[in-house]
Order: sequence, then C-alpha cells, then structure tokens
Amino acid sequence: MPYRADCPAGMGLAEQSAQDRLKRMVGHAGADLVADGNVVGLGTGSTAKFAIERLGERVREGLHMLGIPTSIESEELARRLGIPLTTLEENPDIDITIDGADEVDPHFDLIKGLGGALLREKIVAHATRREVIVVDSSKLVDRLGTKAPLPVEVVRYGHPAVARKLATLGCRPALRQRKDGAGPFVTDNGNHIYDCRFPGIDDARALESRIDSIPGVVECGLFVGLAHVVITASEKGVDMRMRG
Repeated sequence: MPYRADCPAGMGLAEQSAQDRLKRMVGHAGADLVADGNVVGLGTGSTAKFAIERLGERVREGLHMLGIPTSIESEELARRLGIPLTTLEENPDIDITIDGADEVDPHFDLIKGLGGALLREKIVAHATRREVIVVDSSKLVDRLGTKAPLPVEVVRYGHPAVARKLATLGCRPALRQRKDGAGPFVTDNGNHIYDCRFPGIDDARALESRIDSIPGVVECGLFVGLAHVVITASEKGVDMRMRG
C-alpha cells in the first residue's frame, strides 16, 4: 500500500479532525507572515492548503500579493480564491514561501514530497528569501527517515533500473501508485515517484548528493539548509522557531 500523508493508517475521524485543526492553526500563522507587496511561493499539501485559504481571505481584505504555485492543485485552489498569480519567469526572486513538510529535524532539514510536488517545491525554495515551513508537531523528528519515506522523482523511462540503484543506498524503494488504484502515480511534470524507506538518515546532504547522481533521478525530497522558519502547532498552541 502506498504511503499516504493525508490519512495515516489507523487514524480515526476524531484524530483526523484534531490534526486538521492544528494544520489550520499553523497554516494561518504562516500566511499571516506575508507582507503587502510580497511575491509568495504557494506550497502543496494538506497544511499548505490552509495557508492558501488564509491568503485568499487576506487578499479579499485588501492584501496585495502575487503567488507562485508549486503544483497544479495549489494553482487551481489559488485561482478559485482570487489570489493573483505570477511565474518564476516574471518574478525570479520570491520574498516568502509557505509550505509544509513530512519530517523536520532539529537542524531544520526536511523530507518533503508525499504530496507529489517535490520538484517544483524545491525549485521555488531555492528562489525564496524566506522559506517558512508549517507543520503540526507530529512531523518533528530527531532523525530524518524515521517516520516518512523519502520520495524520489524519476523519469518514467527505465525507472525499474533507477529503483535498483536506489536500493543500493540502503533503502526499500516502492513505486507510488495512484489513490484510485489505476496505475502508477504521475507527477505534474510527467514523472514517477519512488517512496524510499530508509532505517533513518544520518547525513542528509551526502545522501541527497548520492541520490541526485543516479541517472534517471529528477530530484529527491531531502531539503537541506533551505528552511529559514519552522512553525509548529500542538495542543499547547503555535510555536515559531528561526534558523540560527
């Protein structure tokens, strides 16, 4: 069964509702950091969705901003909410990006990509002056790779050969499937994703380099040194930390 970030196995409706409340809290907190006139990267995923919804409210209240979506899904949501959009070609320097993550370690290094948008998210993150990560406290880990698999986006041509190379790095790669069961998942960029289970990741930067060197790999979901602010929500409230 493919890993699903939106509905973890064994989670009941009450737990989902409580988690959604935390995601809304932290998503809104991230969106409220956006200043008038900002170019804003719009992340992808269940927590980023709440940030985009809050930005839609702020636009209706008079906020002037331009959004750069990291996925077709986020673009469609932003358009429905009346958020003005632009592109990296038109605005190559992004003031702030609000995005989620699947794991966050104490060094602010991340695993991202369970929402399927890791390539565009990483391009946008590298163009951003202030990358703000919004997560509920369940995404905080002492060591990357201990809860979530590491998504790796690969070209469709010869992808089983790429998976065999990935396995030599000490993981169990699983080809991500569509939620409707109609075959392999295809990204907005027309690629496949392998969700790679590692027994924990000790050196994220070194692993990222080794994965990216495999022919056929487009990008991996390790985001090293890119997050500037991490906002978390728990039953105790919202906490904001900045990278030193």
